[in-house]
Amino acid sequence: MPYRKTRRRTANMAAGTASWVGQPRVKGSSEPVQMALLTFSMIGLQFCWGTEMTYATPYLLSLGLSKSRLSLVWVAGPLSGLVMQPVIGMVSDKSNSKYGRRRPFMAMGTVAVVFCLLLLGWTGEVVGLFVKDPELKREATIALAVVDIYVLDFVINIGTHTPASANALVEANSRPAQSTCRALVVDTLPIEKQQLGSAWVSRMIGVGHMMMYGIGALDLEAIFGDFLGDTQFKKVCLIAAIAMAVAQGTSCWAVHERVLVSDGSLKSSNEGLLPVLKQIYSTTINLPPRIHAICMVQFWSWIGWFPFLFYGSTWVGEIFMRTEAPGGKADALTDVGRAGSIAFIVFAMISFGSSIVLPWIIESPEDDDKPGYTPRPPQGLQTVAGEFRKPTLLTAWKLGCATFASAMIFAPFVNSVRFATIVIALCGVPWAIAGWAPGSFLGVEVNKMGTSIPMTNSRRGSDASSIEMRHMKANGSSSPPTSPSSPSSPSSSSPTSLRLRQPSDLSTSSTGGHANNTSTGELSGIYLGILNIYTTLPQFVGTFISWIVFSILEPGQSPELATEAEKADHHSTEGVSGIGVCLFIGACCSVMAAVATRRLKTNA
Repeated sequence: MPYRKTRRRTANMAAGTASWVGQPRVKGSSEPVQMALLTFSMIGLQFCWGTEMTYATPYLLSLGLSKSRLSLVWVAGPLSGLVMQPVIGMVSDKSNSKYGRRRPFMAMGTVAVVFCLLLLGWTGEVVGLFVKDPELKREATIALAVVDIYVLDFVINIGTHTPASANALVEANSRPAQSTCRALVVDTLPIEKQQLGSAWVSRMIGVGHMMMYGIGALDLEAIFGDFLGDTQFKKVCLIAAIAMAVAQGTSCWAVHERVLVSDGSLKSSNEGLLPVLKQIYSTTINLPPRIHAICMVQFWSWIGWFPFLFYGSTWVGEIFMRTEAPGGKADALTDVGRAGSIAFIVFAMISFGSSIVLPWIIESPEDDDKPGYTPRPPQGLQTVAGEFRKPTLLTAWKLGCATFASAMIFAPFVNSVRFATIVIALCGVPWAIAGWAPGSFLGVEVNKMGTSIPMTNSRRGSDASSIEMRHMKANGSSSPPTSPSSPSSPSSSSPTSLRLRQPSDLSTSSTGGHANNTSTGELSGIYLGILNIYTTLPQFVGTFISWIVFSILEPGQSPELATEAEKADHHSTEGVSGIGVCLFIGACCSVMAAVATRRLKTNA
């Protein structure tokens, strides 16, 4: 789609003067449609993550991988985030592709993810083309599957950079694999639409989770036969690959980015990875007390969330196999995957509903300039919401950590699928709060720090960013929108695009000076990166804890899933579940997170 305007625009940046061509636009006839198209890519990402969370763990166990070795596989996620995000971030920030800075990386990442998902489903067949010996084939299949998962996690992060702009505050709680599409949202929307864009991202994440878990819970073999593969796992991988391609392709088609002509890097003497790392390290060891408190709550809570997300589905499936389907069936992987998916679709529905309702009944954190900006509930809920005193978000965060701990504390003692499903479902509300609270508190703190920062005319002008709805003629020229009283014109039936005025479109300082590089936007980028570090490091801690637990309690192969292994190689099913113990330890860490929230109140 050609640019409507080709005149060059400039924007002040810390490194120099950036030159841009064109305007970002989103297809669609109304704002809800445009927001849906802009964030539609998030659905595909949830299909990818859902496949890993519900089927990849039991699949590796079915190949004969022990749980202690399996725990080392899932270090791929945090490792890929730490390695790929800064590298690809620097590359994409400087990209001057005619298709924009984000979409080329989204497209390349999507192709690689689709390939990895298909390879994961058909790993055994691919290995069988080259290896005939059964034992050697099994070992080679395990090796290829593990390598494929590592590559999958890395290629998902091809576009995981979240730009260090003022708009990036809404991304403070983003998961690594979702930052690609979030960056496109941040780049496309003006400042006053960022909160709306973040809300739509959350909605699409919830929709994607429910769709993926719903599909995983179905008996796909009974529905499709051998059409999409001869096993449930192959069908799930293929459907996830198709969903990823369709969702990412839809957003890439609907969004039109502006093009970076020059980022002014020749005028900068403080670029490169090393200066960035030094700045992050210096800021990390000198964090303001309240931001440090936010990071510590995030650290402790994510030690608890890590085993829940990666082992929770398998835990439910194991309970099903041991209590309701003793002896197993012909396809134990399908039984485990479906049982876990059913529990997690309830979890996803509660989390999705909570993310919509909670902002109406919880008082958002306030800063000095915006007292009481809690969203107004719909007319039908105003009476109900007004009858009680709204709890603060800090109280909700503390109760969320406590609720998660109260649910997971029972994990070692659960002995029925119904009980396990209830325990998983109870974590839906804490998960919704965990995805909301850290970014909200960090945003308030950074805004407070930025209130004393002087701004040039360019900076003040960014607050005037606006959305323009223009009807585009078929020949590519733009015409003013017709008034309601005017007769219909041929252009009124043509597609409508979302035209976005960026801060760079407005005039810079009248004196031509550059904006102060210590802006709220730069602060948000630094503290956003630090918060992501405090989200990633607990996953390494969780990996180490699970490795120790599995090595002690369940050192052998899974008796439920590794059906082709010798019985002597199976671990015992007597005593407590290894995954249950990991979840219990996570509950204890969540208690520490609840206690850590007190520092936010103390340092107020």
